[in-house]
Formats: sequence, C-alpha cells, structure tokens
Amino acid sequence: METIIKVSDLCKSYDSGFEALKGINLNIHAGEIFALLGPNGAGKTTLISTVCGIVSPTSGSVEVSGYDIVKDYRRTRELIGLVPQELTLGAFDTVWNTLQFSRGLFGKSPNPAYLEKTLRDLSLFDKRDQILMSLSGGMKRRVLIAKALAHEPRILFLDEPTAGVDVELRKDMWKLVANMRESGVTIILTTHYIEEAEEIADRIGVINKGEILLVDKKSDLIKKMGKKQLVIDLREPISEIPSALSQYNLEIANDGRSLVYLYDVKQDRTGITTLLIELREQGLLLKDIKTEESSLEDIFVELVRR
Repeated sequence: METIIKVSDLCKSYDSGFEALKGINLNIHAGEIFALLGPNGAGKTTLISTVCGIVSPTSGSVEVSGYDIVKDYRRTRELIGLVPQELTLGAFDTVWNTLQFSRGLFGKSPNPAYLEKTLRDLSLFDKRDQILMSLSGGMKRRVLIAKALAHEPRILFLDEPTAGVDVELRKDMWKLVANMRESGVTIILTTHYIEEAEEIADRIGVINKGEILLVDKKSDLIKKMGKKQLVIDLREPISEIPSALSQYNLEIANDGRSLVYLYDVKQDRTGITTLLIELREQGLLLKDIKTEESSLEDIFVELVRR
C-alpha cells in the first residue's frame, strides 16, 4: 500500500518549553480516510498544521508523496488541501470568485468545469453568485471544503470539519467525504465526534499530550481493545455479590437490579453457561439478559484516561 505521508520523529517545542509534539511517527496510506482523535490540546491541530507547512517543526521530518515539506514546500503545498477549524472566509466576495482566487494562488489554469463540478458535489452551485457573508454556517463550511479542493489536491485535511454543524448536515458531509475518497483523494480528519470516526474512517490514530498512543484499523482496534459484557437484570435487587460467585468478573449495577459480567469473546469458553447455572443455584431470579460491546468512544476514553 502506497504511503503518501510519512512523519518521522517529528517534534515541536515552543520558547516557553511546552512540547506540542513528541517524536511523532506516522504513515498515512494513499486513498484512505484517517481519523486523528484526541482531547483538546492533544496536538491534533499542531500535527496537521506542521504537515501542511503552516507550523515549522523543531526536529524530525515529513514527506508528502516523497517530497520533503521544508525543501520542497511548493510541491507539497500543491498536493494538499486544508479545511481549517475556523470559518476563515472573506465577507464580501462571492462563492465562485473565492474558488477561482484559491485555484489561481497555486498557479492552476482556469477550469470552470472542474469548479462547477466541485460546487455541485457540495450542493453549492445554486449559491455560486452569493456573497459569503449571506451564507449560513453550514454553507460556509462547505465553501471551505470547495476552496480546499479548488486546486485539485491529492490530500485533504479536515480539522474538525463538522464543528457547530447540525446532525443532518453532519451526515451529509460524511457521505461527501466518502465520495471524495472514491475519487482518489486521501483524507485526514481530526474530530471530537467519536461516532464520526466510527462511521467513515478506515484507520484511527489516537494522540494525547503530543504523543501517538496507537494507530490501527478501526475494526481491529475494536476487536483487540473492546470489551464484551453480559448485562443480567434481576427480578429482585441485591446489595452484594454472593461469595459463591466471587470467581466471576461481576459488578453490581443499576442500584443492585443488574449484574454486569465482562468476558473475552476470543476465549473458547466465556463462562456464561456456568455463570447462569450458578445464579440459579444461588436463588437469583433473572428478568432479562443482553450483551453489550465496547464502542470506539469507550476505547478512546479508556486510552486517554490511562
């Protein structure tokens, strides 16, 4: 699989002594959707700003499609489109002129057909002659994406792309991101919405305090780090777990009305059958039984807590 971004031992320190990035090593594959998760101040924006050439690294290196971001900065910037967190748009320009200007900044020849297709894909074509200040926040967010795509980059960075966007528009943007990936664009997004990463990402990276905690395929991450639990609702509440059940990994929940049993699905024997027999022998009557599995959010919270 082609590596389109290679980050090696990347560090960023400030004069105050604060280390925003601490020896980051990361490879991004061409054509994938990569989600970078982390709490506020974890280093997400610093990392993508460094890759995009906005922030200068203290040490280490970054290559974009084989080009060094410092030595070959013109070439690497041409390959990258960036959608920032903030709605950084001129107030009095039109949507169409904004895209034309952005394309021209990269020395690209005019291509009205491409710009029209970009606007249509983003449901913006009917707004092409509107002044930017007259658009809603969601439409401005779409214009930022169109602007980032105006020079036909191979890589698109989305920094909190759906911040402040309503749920319906957020789901529309997820579909849009998936469509862009199908056209061959590599997408890296940072997000606070865990369900966003769970919905669209191929791989997940978790960053905290300037360090990458892990990088893995979404499905493998949930499989390896997720927990499965059996929730047993009781007909009568209990105040403590009977000593005969101490061998099981049980917790009392729901004010004594439920027992939670954690187990490993990879094991040949989960112990569920013998547990249910033991519960009956202890005179505990069951009201309901259901299984629950860790979500990506559960795993993320646990990693950051550690």
